[in-house]
Amino acid sequence: MNGRIGALKRDEVAEADRIVRVAFGTFLGMPNPAEFMGDRDFMTSRWRSKHVKVLAARDGGRLIGSNVITRWGSFAFFGPLTVLPEYWNQGVAKRLMEATVKIFDDWGLRHSGLFTFANSAKHVGLYQKFGYWPRYLTAIMTYTPVAAGVPGVLLSTLDRRRREEAITECSRLTARIYRGLDLAAEIRALLGQGTGEVVMTYRRGRLDGFAVCMTGRGSEGGSKTCYIKFGAASGGAGADERFDGLLSACESFAAARGTAIEAGVNLAREGAYGRMRDRGYRATTQGVAMSRPNVDGFERPDCFVMNDGR
Repeated sequence: MNGRIGALKRDEVAEADRIVRVAFGTFLGMPNPAEFMGDRDFMTSRWRSKHVKVLAARDGGRLIGSNVITRWGSFAFFGPLTVLPEYWNQGVAKRLMEATVKIFDDWGLRHSGLFTFANSAKHVGLYQKFGYWPRYLTAIMTYTPVAAGVPGVLLSTLDRRRREEAITECSRLTARIYRGLDLAAEIRALLGQGTGEVVMTYRRGRLDGFAVCMTGRGSEGGSKTCYIKFGAASGGAGADERFDGLLSACESFAAARGTAIEAGVNLAREGAYGRMRDRGYRATTQGVAMSRPNVDGFERPDCFVMNDGR
């Protein structure tokens, strides 16, 4: 491969999205790899977001791979990292990783992570070379609500002043779970692009939990799925009940739109995983969470959190 790793350009976004589909579809053995994910899009809205960087790998002037880097305050994750199949095993992913880790180091992050195929020694081995350690499995859970639950508060329905107050409340909630964890930029990007909704639950005027729900054609969830990219209930006594309330609100939101729910949960979060199973959520696939450094972060039994790092 000749050429440097650089930022993905606007006129390359559609091709980067195509490469994501072809690479995953090929790895998974799909008969038509380009149909992977249907009308879901993990590239376009992220490229447009201020808290995301997208690295591009080129051979001459040809785009051959990319990696998406997302920052949530003191924590960041990367992926999808994809390379055109004809360039596999030529060191392209290694060069993308070298550039990725440099960005993370320059940011001075407390913690970074990724989600990858648990059964692929090749993928796990590559990321271990850059200091990532495989930890607990992460289950991708799905559930189709048959009826609306107890509705939550939708962030988009609030006026500007109350909306900003709610975003600040969300940031305070995540900071109590893990110091510096902040979804404010993710929330503002979602609202600005119209790629979903933030569902919130309150008790006695206090924020109990919130979920960043991606849905709609061209979003990360697509037209058939409400993808909970991140969801969390405040911790401490009664956290399990607050998490139940958040799930109920998300189910109400999904039912009103006629979609299934998809949400990832790390199996280190025993309480959250157990609550989801009790409500009828089932794992459709699973991967392994890898962490740099090898620490718990917010993958702990006391964390009632949903996310998968894709």
